[in-house]
Amino acid sequence: MAPFRKGVQPPKMKKPKFQSPTGMHDILPEEEKYFQKIYEVCKGIADFYQFQKIETPILEETELFSKGTGLTTDIVQKQMYSLRTKGGDYLTLRPEFTPGIVRAYIEHGMFNLPQPVKLWYFGPTFRYEKPQAGRFRQFWQFGFDVFGEESSVIDAQIIQIFYNILKELKLKNLIVEINSIGDGQCRPYYKKLLLSYFKSREVSLCADCRRRLRENPLRVLDCKEEKCQRIVSQAPQMVDHLCDECKAHFKEVLEFLDEIELPYRLNPYLVRGLDYYTKTVFEIYEESTEGRTQGALTGGGRYDTLVKLLGGKDTPTVGASAGIERIIAAIKTKAIRLPQESRPKIFLAQLGTLAKRKSLRLLEDFRKAKIQVAESFGRDSLKAQMARADKIEVSHTLILGQREALEGTIIIRDMATGGQEIVKLDKIIREMKKRLKK
Repeated sequence: MAPFRKGVQPPKMKKPKFQSPTGMHDILPEEEKYFQKIYEVCKGIADFYQFQKIETPILEETELFSKGTGLTTDIVQKQMYSLRTKGGDYLTLRPEFTPGIVRAYIEHGMFNLPQPVKLWYFGPTFRYEKPQAGRFRQFWQFGFDVFGEESSVIDAQIIQIFYNILKELKLKNLIVEINSIGDGQCRPYYKKLLLSYFKSREVSLCADCRRRLRENPLRVLDCKEEKCQRIVSQAPQMVDHLCDECKAHFKEVLEFLDEIELPYRLNPYLVRGLDYYTKTVFEIYEESTEGRTQGALTGGGRYDTLVKLLGGKDTPTVGASAGIERIIAAIKTKAIRLPQESRPKIFLAQLGTLAKRKSLRLLEDFRKAKIQVAESFGRDSLKAQMARADKIEVSHTLILGQREALEGTIIIRDMATGGQEIVKLDKIIREMKKRLKK
């Protein structure tokens, strides 16, 4: 091919016809190891605390979210992927897990089980957001929920569980931000105070916050606009207006966190972006400039009224979820090394049709013996197979040719010394176990 003349630009690579949708991403093999690691840590914690795994449909009835997540939330108003089926049903790709978990708890009569019921989940969620660092339109979450417990110690335990998961993933400088947003007894009065405060400053609020003020003044506290944040910083604080029950509950949660020495900071304007929370709300950040830019790694709280709101019995509940992509980004930023996957120390090379047939069976025997073996069955050249064995740095290569296949033998080649030895095919598993132990 002739080189391009100076000043002449080479033709641009044509974009593939099909690409992943905007804001959604493939999880390639090198990324999958992070997902696997997080899953393993979650499962280990879940098993210890006796949480059971639950999986719910990716699609749920749209009304489940408008009623559960809240009509006034940005999620319901702006971010849901909704559709109407041919049968006329209105369905939505789940933007979060909690309403679906609560629906399953009610539908399957879990309130009849011994309480508390402890459930955990791991999977994808969907929100139509502006794609940016740490935010995707399809993103993965894991979460833990405890149904049927009103004690403040469970709030502290949920916070501890998420803090410990992040610590096990080698994240450091973590801080818990925590607040109480009261309940049906004390929150209505606080909302009146907020409304009065923001009304006198309405012209200085962003357009979204002026709308939020009409629908639910608590949502103004969520706004990330700088001009709104300045106004919020002087607003009345919920902790000054808690009823006696909520005040006592919050005090106990903080005392439990002190006892287990979890670092926390009171954030009097933390409300979380969902309508169903009561009493305790919290988020966990990585305490650094990058961590603050990225946002909360995990968040949750208590939602004692949600089960009843969605048609179940009065059931106190507490739970939280974490963003997996955000955690992976934090791990990568800190250059935290994951444990290396175990590599095969044996390579199986074959020559000829009969040898290939016998190699398939032999590979299965190694699998049953729990010995990892690499192969390149699609290649017929011994030279190409040996080059592959060299590249992946195995200690031994097993060579099965046509002659060996007929005689029921196989050649063991020591890749360090180049020495070779012939052994019986039916003895090879035992022989390799001995050699790998040395």
